Amino acid sequence: MRVRPLPTSAPSAEGVDPAGVQALLDGLETDPDLEPHSLMVLRHGKVVAAGWWAPYTADRLHLLYSLSKSFTATAAGIAAAEGLLRLDDTVISYFPELEADITDPRSRAMLVRHVASMASGHVAETYDRAVAADREEPVRGFLLLPPERDPGTVFAYNQPATYTLAAIVQRVTGQSLTDYLRPRLLDPLGIGEVAWRRDRTGRQLGFSGLHATTDAIARLGQLYLQRGEWEGERLLSEAWVAEATRPHLVAEDGTWSGDWARGYGFQFWMARHGYRGDGLYGQYCLVLPEQDAVVAITGATHEMQKVLDLVWDRLLPAFGADPLPGRTQEDAALAERLDRLALPPAGGKIAPLEQDLAFTPYGGRCEGLPRLTGLEIAADGRRVTLVEDGQRLQLGFGAPGWTVTEGPVPAAVSGGWTGEDTLVLDVALLETPHHVDLTCSLTDGTFTARWRTQPLHSSRVAAMRAPRASV
Repeated sequence: MRVRPLPTSAPSAEGVDPAGVQALLDGLETDPDLEPHSLMVLRHGKVVAAGWWAPYTADRLHLLYSLSKSFTATAAGIAAAEGLLRLDDTVISYFPELEADITDPRSRAMLVRHVASMASGHVAETYDRAVAADREEPVRGFLLLPPERDPGTVFAYNQPATYTLAAIVQRVTGQSLTDYLRPRLLDPLGIGEVAWRRDRTGRQLGFSGLHATTDAIARLGQLYLQRGEWEGERLLSEAWVAEATRPHLVAEDGTWSGDWARGYGFQFWMARHGYRGDGLYGQYCLVLPEQDAVVAITGATHEMQKVLDLVWDRLLPAFGADPLPGRTQEDAALAERLDRLALPPAGGKIAPLEQDLAFTPYGGRCEGLPRLTGLEIAADGRRVTLVEDGQRLQLGFGAPGWTVTEGPVPAAVSGGWTGEDTLVLDVALLETPHHVDLTCSLTDGTFTARWRTQPLHSSRVAAMRAPRASV
């Protein structure tokens, strides 16, 4: 389908001081712990600021990690409205083939609402234990782990809870999450391509693995801000939105800090202001009812609270009740800055070589990337080839700034020779929050490689892409 753009407006026309957006950009760009990839700010249903830091672009899918959970909850809400699932049914009732195996009374008492709100009764993450208990059917592995407390009495952030909710939705609908959501949510919202990682059962994960654009994040947030209505059509029940976005339980003292200590709804976190979906390394959907605003952010950081603090401290004070006259120049300056956002490329000189060069891992192995066994530089100095599992991934580099290669793994490379014997490259894997930093030594013909942020789903560079059916 053809995606209709969201309406746009100047910040000052919607009561947003452009200086506040500039201050947020300053904070995101000057803190060395933060790497922003995109930002969208909506006020009164209109986009007042949007920008992507090159080499990231508006149409690029981006791995959302746990922000995927908020889309899963939305699918559950739609299924509940269609009478396909009920929050007060037991989880085991949706898996009758497991009846004989699941004997623990707390596991059998677990309700759909408990897995929706991370209140299964377990006191800590169970993912590794659940998969170890049954790799072929993680729902069974999860239910085989007796909860330490009664379901509904304790919060624990727990991937198998969301996985089980997603499994129930996919079972009762007979469809994948994306196929079920396409006519009911994605198309009505105007969300284009999305892709969701599957596990060995064939299910889409639910708790992670969704790839979508920043625009898709913003549209989901706007739907919740509008309490489930979109262009006069009700896509989600208002009751579901209210339940999903209120705190059901708060983490026990010391378990979580900062904005993560304010409670959890149905796959949404409560926040100092409003509520949010978020994902590892800085993927955010911030919904701010008091400001009638939505903020969507993607990026790569280990310091997620810092991003929220910047939004609270610099952007929120910019929201006023009335339009701000006389800010035309400030609006234009902000728009110009948003149009030229870019991540700084790695430094170094580009120079042609006398011959092709081949490098092997320093010490015989790349820690964190054990399947990466070779690296080659073409004599023209403008191509780098990674050898992984015997497969060759050829990437361009050598142009000023970032050189983008679209497939089969979308990537951008920058860097060059930082000395006569040392080549340094930054490989940004554009459909994820991840980079690989490479350093090659002519002295001994070896290279080192490390993840800047460690991927959760795979250690293979070749897996750093949206899981499209055609690939």
